[in-house]
Parts: sequence; structure tokens; C-alpha cells
Amino acid sequence: MLMPKRVKYRKTHRGRMKGNAQKGNYLAFGTYGLKAMESGWISSRQIEASRIAITRHVKRGGKVWIRIFPDKPVTQKPAETRMGKGKGSPEFWVAVVKPGRIMFELEGVDVELAKEAMRLAAHKLPIKTKFIANE
Repeated sequence: MLMPKRVKYRKTHRGRMKGNAQKGNYLAFGTYGLKAMESGWISSRQIEASRIAITRHVKRGGKVWIRIFPDKPVTQKPAETRMGKGKGSPEFWVAVVKPGRIMFELEGVDVELAKEAMRLAAHKLPIKTKFIANE
């Protein structure tokens, strides 16, 4: 599972996800990519599930880049706990994704294989996505 080795602050604010992605909004490494069409939090488990789906479909051919990293801790309070008594403890890590962000890139395979691999990966994610190709 992806997570930072260490962070400056253990708990962060939730933040806002308005506007489009200013960084990582173009294909930098591969020929094909999976682009986010709406904003959301992508957990480290979802990133890992998508990565496995892509690599399994291309049968370990080609090269895959993960362009997002879960560096935001999400806290949760224990079940059946009364209000107050401070913020919960960090439970999992998420990557904040805005519309236009390229999440995965792929190269070294043909377009049909890449399209199907990205479709399988998109099913593992909680946001709408789009397949893009740099011809």
C-alpha cells in the first residue's frame, strides 16, 4: 500500500476540491493515460487495485506509471463514540484528485489492450474517468 514514509503533521484538514488540476494534467511518460473527469479522494487501496488490474491485463507487458500519491491522512473515530473528545486517529491515506489529472500512464502495448486495461482500472475508482491517447 502506498503511504508517506513520514509527515510533518499527523492530522490534516479535509480541504476543498474546487477547480481543475493545475499539475499533472498532461501525458508526461506513457502513450496512454487515465484522466480524472471529476474531483474526489482516491484511497491507497483503490490505487493499488487499479494498478493490479492494469498489470494483470497487459500480462506484465509494457510499462505503467502511477501519477498520484496518497499523502493525505483521513481520520476516523471509533464506532459508537459520543461527539467531542477530539479528532479521531488516522485510519487510511488518500490522494486528492481534481478534474483533468492524469492518474495512470501506460506504454509499450497496442491501443486496444491499453483501452481495456484502463477500463478495468477505472472500475476500481470512485470517480468518472476518461481514456486518453497521445498519438
